[in-house]
Amino acid sequence: MFLLTSVLVAVVCLLMVWIFQNADGGTQRRKGEPRARAEARPWVDEDLKDSTDVHQLEEDADNWQVSEEEVEHIPFSHTRYPEKEMLTRSREFYELLNKRRSVRFISNERVPMEVIDNVIKAAGTAPSGAHTEPWTFVVVKDPDVKHKIREIVEEEEEINYLKRMGPQWVSDLKKLRTNWIKEYLDTAPVLILIFKRVHGFAANGKKKIHYYNEISVSIACGILLAALQNAGLVTVTTTPLNCGPRLRVLLNRPANEKLLILLPVGYPSEEATVPDLARKPLDQIMVTV
Repeated sequence: MFLLTSVLVAVVCLLMVWIFQNADGGTQRRKGEPRARAEARPWVDEDLKDSTDVHQLEEDADNWQVSEEEVEHIPFSHTRYPEKEMLTRSREFYELLNKRRSVRFISNERVPMEVIDNVIKAAGTAPSGAHTEPWTFVVVKDPDVKHKIREIVEEEEEINYLKRMGPQWVSDLKKLRTNWIKEYLDTAPVLILIFKRVHGFAANGKKKIHYYNEISVSIACGILLAALQNAGLVTVTTTPLNCGPRLRVLLNRPANEKLLILLPVGYPSEEATVPDLARKPLDQIMVTV
């Protein structure tokens, strides 16, 4: 009887060990699932991940600036329009932006640089987290630098199309007739590369946190697109996947800046075409509660 009890206890112990091992293995598999999903999306550009994280202050508090800046508040100046004029202005602005298209055929005709200055100043009016203005707009006009940018982009884009992006993304792009050849990077008279500043630096050299840096820069990019359309220029929003570090080095930008968007800017070429696409109607993009 004692022998039977000992055997039973041993069996129960072995069974418990087996259960815990399998439970642990299941936990490890569950923990590993996000990594598996990440591998299934190789097109995610690590260089573009938003590093806004208030906990980074705890890692090395001595390196970060504690803000104590005081800003005077002044009366707000506002222009209020009659409702009829509001309606007219809003409709005309919509009609202007509704004509905006992504144009991949750009003329090499010179663009007035004062216009470029103005549209970037307009982009710089965007709101930003704690008014940190975490953006840098790099304007490239030099033909040699533009060609080097094209070489870097095309080299990485070929890999993206053949390996990183996956068949679904490549298939979705077929209607746009786009590939890794980016001739407009040579022909466009101006390239604007928009960098997000992951953090800044105070006057004393300490790091200054930039809250919501990617969202802030994205808003600025939207205003820039509207300003370009208003000025009669065209562009195509390009996100040079996996090109950021090399382009940052080429343009001598610091390590705290990450490339977000590249815009070739100019006039459309005479043979320019665009896909005949339709935008979603209002009832598919707006919900009123």
